[in-house]
Amino acid sequence: MIVVFRLDHRRVRDQRITTHCALVARAFGADVFIYSGDMDNSLEDSIREVNSKWGGKMVVEYTNNPIQSLRSYKRDGFRIVHLTMYGIPFEERVNELNDKLVIVVGGSKVPGEIYEIADYNLSIGNQPHSEVAALGIFMYNLRRSPDLSNAKIRIIPSERGKKIIRID
Repeated sequence: MIVVFRLDHRRVRDQRITTHCALVARAFGADVFIYSGDMDNSLEDSIREVNSKWGGKMVVEYTNNPIQSLRSYKRDGFRIVHLTMYGIPFEERVNELNDKLVIVVGGSKVPGEIYEIADYNLSIGNQPHSEVAALGIFMYNLRRSPDLSNAKIRIIPSERGKKIIRID
């Protein structure tokens, strides 16, 4: 099971970033997307709608206590991976990781306690960059595919044009 955990969502400022984190998580096979900060029903509805049309079963959840939630996952045997530009290169550890992960991506300010809770503080690069990009690169390297068997819309890959199949 892979959980993606977005810290400190701000409804007014972060709507697109958090939505894109959830879309990346879904596309690369996360089972659960959790966010903290401002509760945002429109974010949750948007991801559920994508699941409904494009397939997938990723669950979206909100927590008002991210530290407690992360500690709970850790007690349940999950490894906590914090993606941060201050971490060690992810390539040094990605092969050690199993399928019981919580991948933490930051928000406005990451509490220092997150660095302590994390089993791994990993970086995609040691320069400022987007958490969406970091999550995408990291999850791509996990090589996990989502179950999209319930999709109502599918794309047929093509070099030119758009080929879509609608399944009713």
